[in-house]
Amino acid sequence: MEGEANDVRTRLDRRLPLIAILRGLEPDRACEVADVLIEAGIELIEVPMNSPQPLRSIDAMIAAFGDKAMFGAGTVQSPDTVDVLADLGAKLVVAPNCDRTIIERASHHGLVSLPGVLTPTEMFAALDAGATGLKIFPAELFSPAAVKAVRAVLPREVPIFVVGGVNATNLSAYLKAGATGFGLGSALFKPGKPLDRIATDAGKIVTALTRAREGF
Repeated sequence: MEGEANDVRTRLDRRLPLIAILRGLEPDRACEVADVLIEAGIELIEVPMNSPQPLRSIDAMIAAFGDKAMFGAGTVQSPDTVDVLADLGAKLVVAPNCDRTIIERASHHGLVSLPGVLTPTEMFAALDAGATGLKIFPAELFSPAAVKAVRAVLPREVPIFVVGGVNATNLSAYLKAGATGFGLGSALFKPGKPLDRIATDAGKIVTALTRAREGF
């Protein structure tokens, strides 16, 4: 079991640690938005389940770019949804909370599981259930100093993604504190946002992250 978990984590580690959160994505824009993000260097893409027909969008993106990026769903709140995602060929399951049943189902299918956590108790419970990494959410309630504190007691290999209120100007502080990567929503995508603006913002974020990582 530990070997399988390490294999899943390795697949995640190969990607730039930026997750595009495409909340509100319309299925007819899914592939063109994914294309722009991948071109900018973002290869971890989630469509929250409270978006319009999210499974249709995920299915389309996997069919078009499954060999170039890792796709999946966010705001996952049911183990049955994990089963459907696995059948589609998705690789990423992101939840807003720490739900053991979802984590275990994702682990069963060999999917990357990033449950939402905010306290050390939730963090260790998620890892005990088999989570690939941790999604600290919302980041507005969890400062870089707090990340540094929990990083000191968490296993070193565990990826920590910070989500909520992150942008190109504050990610450096979180990285310095020990965060692995970030999930970006409204700073990157909103329904109806033109492709050229998505491309510009994605490029800025990728550049900011790359420069910040080179400084450590």
